[in-house]
Amino acid sequence: MSDKIRKTEAEWRAELTPEQYRITREGGTEMAFSGEYYHHDGQGVYRCVCCDAPLFDSEHKYESGSGWPSFWLPLADESIDELHDVSHGMQRTEIRCAHCDAHLGHVFNDGPRPTGLRYCVNSASLKFQVK
Repeated sequence: MSDKIRKTEAEWRAELTPEQYRITREGGTEMAFSGEYYHHDGQGVYRCVCCDAPLFDSEHKYESGSGWPSFWLPLADESIDELHDVSHGMQRTEIRCAHCDAHLGHVFNDGPRPTGLRYCVNSASLKFQVK
């Protein structure tokens, strides 16, 4: 995406809670089984907490047992950017919001059919909009 939302560190800090900032702007992770949307089962769209971009539909959310909200498909391929991540001694694929570069979590190849993917997302990087 060419027209990414760009803000200064001060602007992001003013708009986000300290936990949202740590996760979305610094690449942090919330504690497993602690996030607001881990057991959430409402019908709607999960949006980026930083820029309000639609990211995941509740119809694609499932219980993975991982401790984080998990989805088997993003709302649209162009909503998510994937980056190779070798932090913490692991090789993973980081997922970010394509609109503002917010760190969302990681995607793994151990999800359910039909995609076989598990988009493992921090609740603090999301906000929910009822359909």
